[in-house]
Amino acid sequence: MKLIKAIIRPEKLSDVLLALFQRDIRGLTVSRVRGHGGEREEVETYRGTTVRMELTDKIMLDIGVSESYLQATVDAILGAAQTGEVGDGKIFVLPVEKVYRIRTGEEDHAAVTPVDSD
Repeated sequence: MKLIKAIIRPEKLSDVLLALFQRDIRGLTVSRVRGHGGEREEVETYRGTTVRMELTDKIMLDIGVSESYLQATVDAILGAAQTGEVGDGKIFVLPVEKVYRIRTGEEDHAAVTPVDSD
């Protein structure tokens, strides 16, 4: 099992979600974050004071997947989030030791597998 943490441009969120859903990858968390990577710093003047805007708005996706979904998830994000410009983001893949589905008590692979909504 893996935890994928993807940091993407806010304007690419819809494209990434569509790409994930088309590959039947569900069960994710979306957070608004601010950060700094390779982008150039912006300088703004506010009330006569020059301020360096060092942090940019980003979206962070947290997606828990089993090994069989790992490459499809990474490929979906890479394909949908890429613009070719500095600031497209990063994808981190982290090992997961244990997962529990709170509702049912299922563990590990069963806990990250999509549930049919009957």
